Amino acid sequence: MSGKTGGADGVAGVDEVGRGPLAGPVVAAAVILPEGFDAPGLTDSKKLTARRREALDERIRDGALAWALGRAEAAEIDRLNIHCATLLAMQRAVQALDPAPAHLLVDGRFTPEGPWTAEARVGGDGSVAAISAASVIAKVARDGELRALHEQWPEYGFDRHAGYPTAAHRAALEQHGPCPEHRRSYGPVARALAAASEA
Repeated sequence: MSGKTGGADGVAGVDEVGRGPLAGPVVAAAVILPEGFDAPGLTDSKKLTARRREALDERIRDGALAWALGRAEAAEIDRLNIHCATLLAMQRAVQALDPAPAHLLVDGRFTPEGPWTAEARVGGDGSVAAISAASVIAKVARDGELRALHEQWPEYGFDRHAGYPTAAHRAALEQHGPCPEHRRSYGPVARALAAASEA
């Protein structure tokens, strides 16, 4: 998925959301911001209210030189492991950017491979504007997807916890077993599958 494009080669901020949930994809975003981009209150998406994230998401998409989303599905996470799947989602996001960036600033300790230079920044989602912007876009996009999944499988409450292992989600998993969007390689899901097979 890609969005607004234009401008010259530059530096892209990259971040992901969805490493910890028991269900759904891991979603990454890559954003190239113009010099002097202004979005008051922009910071790590986890520190923002849902309403503020959505307002910033619109501001970023409208004002960025380029932005794009990448993803790895639950089945890919199970096949590759979450670390490799996260890097794959980031790689897909960066590859979807037009113009292509020359350099990446990536939240965390690891960077995706590709025809670019890259720098990992621990805590970058709270200190580097382009990474903060990527965190906001990724979070808003993934939360929207989990609300859509709730329409298919309302018994799990995806609209409330976005797939994270809350007590309510764990209880629903034990009661109903996993749906196709659950990550089979994650412990609570594997245990629910095992319990269902023994029943």
